[in-house]
Amino acid sequence: MNKVNPNLSIQFRKQRTIGKKVFFSGIGIHTCREVYLQFCPAEEGTGIVFKRVDLPDQPVIPALVQYVQDTARSTTIGIKNVHIHTVEHVLSAVKSFGIDNLCIEISNIEPPVGNGSADVFVQMIEEVGVIEQKEEIPVVKIGEPLYWSEGDIHLVALPSDEYRISYTLSYPENPFLRGQFFSLVLNPETFKKEIAPCRTFSLYEEISMLIDRGLIKGGSLDNAVVIKKDAILSKGGLFFPDEMARHKILDLIGDLSLVGFDFTAHIIAIRSGHFSNNALAKMLFNYIVKEN
Repeated sequence: MNKVNPNLSIQFRKQRTIGKKVFFSGIGIHTCREVYLQFCPAEEGTGIVFKRVDLPDQPVIPALVQYVQDTARSTTIGIKNVHIHTVEHVLSAVKSFGIDNLCIEISNIEPPVGNGSADVFVQMIEEVGVIEQKEEIPVVKIGEPLYWSEGDIHLVALPSDEYRISYTLSYPENPFLRGQFFSLVLNPETFKKEIAPCRTFSLYEEISMLIDRGLIKGGSLDNAVVIKKDAILSKGGLFFPDEMARHKILDLIGDLSLVGFDFTAHIIAIRSGHFSNNALAKMLFNYIVKEN
């Protein structure tokens, strides 16, 4: 049984779920398969879980770091041979609205991409509202710095009374990715305004490689930003000059939600992606949890 480390600073708040069921359908960005996704209220203590309603027995996969199976280009969770790809955009919206208990029913292997951002999932949550439940949940304050580094990729979690994320994107070989920085304190309002609209992106030179790997079958300029040397290819141009760094924050929020605990920290990230995000999530989980 997992218990919160008693040496940490802990406060408590009421658990939260959504007001009623709400659904959305579309295609997955990597699989291009039609998929139906439904948010369902869940009882206290359920956590965030995905249910594959298209499979026999409708298996349930908890949205926890222990169930991460792959982090190549997106985050995949699963149990044995049952998988769900690209969970980060959905989980980013769920985390940012402080939802603790939710059953996410899904009719295929990957959530619908929408426009490549988290906008549609924010709209779903706002349509039905977030409600408080009777039981409480701990909010853990990180008590000491934690860090993960490999080459020029760095992630640090610093003690903080609030949940702040600061991200630096730096790829000097491309004029659009040469230097972008964004920082915010996470709450529903800042997420909806500053992060949720920001779409996934790819370099033009990477597209053929991704296609050869069987990915981005559902990708288009309707749901992604493509960067070709000194040009931006997308529907409507960039929504923010630093949209790419903001989308990296979107991914990071979703990946770190897999820690499974509500925590406060200042997360500082430099050039991080799904693999390194998952590595920090494991560190945070092991730090917070005391095995009993």
